[in-house]
Amino acid sequence: MKKKVIDEMASLRRQINHHNSLYHQFSAPAIPDVDYDKLFDRLVELETAYPDLLTPDSPTQRVGDKPLSGFAQVKHDVPMMSLAKVFNDTDLADFEARILKRLEIEDEDAAPPVYSCEPKIDGVAVSLLYEQGLLVRAATRGDGVTGEDITHNVRTIGSIPLRLATDETPDRLEVRGEIYMTRSGFAAMNTAAENSEDGRTFVNPRNAASGALRQLDPRIAATRPLRFFTYSAVIGAVMETEKNGDGGDTSAGESISSVPILSIPVSHSGILELLGRWGLPLNPERAVVSGYQACLEYASQLLGKRDKLDYEIDGAVIKVDDLRLQNELGSNARTPRWAMAYKFPAEEASTVVRDVEFQVGRTGTITPVARLEPVFVGGVTVSNATLHNMDEIERLGLHIGDRVILRRAGDVIPKIVSVIAGDENQQSDSVAITMLQNCPACDSPVEKDGEVLYRCTGGLICPAQRKESLRHFCSRTALDIEGLGEKLVEQLVDADMVSTVADVFTLTKDELLSLERMGDKSADNLLTAIEKAKTTSLPRLLYGLGIREVGEATALSLATHFGSLEQLMAADTEALVQVSDVGPIMAEHIAHFFANQENDKVIAQLRERGVQWPEHEAQTVSDELAGETWVLTGTLETMTRDEARTALQALGAKVSGSVSKKTSVVVAGPGAGSKLDKANELGVKVIDEQGLIDLLKNGDGVNTF
Repeated sequence: MKKKVIDEMASLRRQINHHNSLYHQFSAPAIPDVDYDKLFDRLVELETAYPDLLTPDSPTQRVGDKPLSGFAQVKHDVPMMSLAKVFNDTDLADFEARILKRLEIEDEDAAPPVYSCEPKIDGVAVSLLYEQGLLVRAATRGDGVTGEDITHNVRTIGSIPLRLATDETPDRLEVRGEIYMTRSGFAAMNTAAENSEDGRTFVNPRNAASGALRQLDPRIAATRPLRFFTYSAVIGAVMETEKNGDGGDTSAGESISSVPILSIPVSHSGILELLGRWGLPLNPERAVVSGYQACLEYASQLLGKRDKLDYEIDGAVIKVDDLRLQNELGSNARTPRWAMAYKFPAEEASTVVRDVEFQVGRTGTITPVARLEPVFVGGVTVSNATLHNMDEIERLGLHIGDRVILRRAGDVIPKIVSVIAGDENQQSDSVAITMLQNCPACDSPVEKDGEVLYRCTGGLICPAQRKESLRHFCSRTALDIEGLGEKLVEQLVDADMVSTVADVFTLTKDELLSLERMGDKSADNLLTAIEKAKTTSLPRLLYGLGIREVGEATALSLATHFGSLEQLMAADTEALVQVSDVGPIMAEHIAHFFANQENDKVIAQLRERGVQWPEHEAQTVSDELAGETWVLTGTLETMTRDEARTALQALGAKVSGSVSKKTSVVVAGPGAGSKLDKANELGVKVIDEQGLIDLLKNGDGVNTF
């Protein structure tokens, strides 16, 4: 019976690894996702039933379940040296001349050196250590001598085999390559990030890849579209140059030592082919050519493909292909003499700033955007470039009418990098750029937020912020209108059915039925949810209004302190700062919000349309838990998490969403995960739900576990 299970598990692993390879390395899935899921789920089922048969190279083990506390240091057996860089044809010719001179080849009729050429991936250089064919460690390049252990994250990358596809691997194999993020994956990830709560996006694919590998929790890295290309290997503990007595003149880990049990190729390209047969992903754009002129042709062709590739490149890597010649050429203190990076020129062009307009983001941030004389750069025509903020304009010394240098940073984001000083085409009537006093979308006042940002104060009535305001207002922790999610909010706003949050309460069934994918029953359910939401509480209403920096806890504090919305609206900043959690800056935000007559109109419309919020009993918050920070995790069975949060806040506690050294107590219900693990790791006190109930009833008698 057990042999049958072992055979089935082995078969499942082979099939899953095969399909992973087709998907991640060749983008050519051979079976539907549902069939793949069946294979994967069956393997999980068997491994759960027979845990003694679980192997570390199983495809089910790619994603870890616990974050690490930090990164261990890893010393590379052979230093990961950098490459010398050249930037033009003459430099490349000089590179070949130095090779010929060092090899003492003076015959002009001699065959030119053979080179292995590959794209220079704009990613993160890493080292993968395999022992007996099993991936045991992955590390960053670091300073070339010492890197950081990132094994937990690298195991989540589908294109990296956990076990090599051969039984003839050396005892110890170190593979080196580049982890990168695909352009398409990066774009999709940023689109998702824009729609997230904080709206923060990533600057470029390389930074995003590096950030993913720096995560302590592998579950985060597993969600990132990371890939891997192999570019070299070190087999065995000693390199050929070291065996030949070349001392410290090593070849940066690009050459390989001979291993008696294997027939090792004598060329770099041959080594790559061998690694490819073992299941390691190779770049399909690699080539083997003769002479530097052919290298230039390769680089030119690669440059022409640059914009069509689904990954970032910033040049070509050119290496002497013969490993024996590599060893003979050796290295200097920092770089190998047999390889170099041919860098592509930065993609820049000059153009003129015709105007600067100001755009309003979904959270009210005002961003200056340069309108440019259209210019062809990086394979596309560019007519706009974000200026990010007023500090960037000041740093550049930019005026409307200036001639500027434009670069497509990372071939994606157009960026003005400098003003061309003293340009003969400079307009004599160049105009200074100043921040608007009023929002271009709703004419509400614009105020500075911190050191750099400016924001519209329009809030509820600003059309640029309308979708986000409505989504927030209807969310579970605000008025909790079930069924009114992000997609439906977009449809309602795009169809001009709602202008403010108060318009939600005037929607009719006929209007809803005109929307995409809205049936009769769905419309009835939504109208029922809207009617139910008309009865709410003052804290929920205050939170739902979207006043800047006013979260759930502060909304409760405001309601508790003032008791009624009228009292709060009449309060000045001096009265507001008397509220727990409200400082001078937040007090200004609250005062500005209620000073805006358009916001007052929306509140009046809410009342007119039947929304009710009873006065909140003004009370002094207990100081029993003052100064303590509590965290709720897992499922609570006798109360909702909101009820528990409110009860704790009434006792003076701050309720946080994350565990740290400053956390006083963690309340853990069934299903508690990483927060409970971290609490135990930090020695934070943990209680169960009954302990919380006892505390709320008696103020003591907690159950600890």
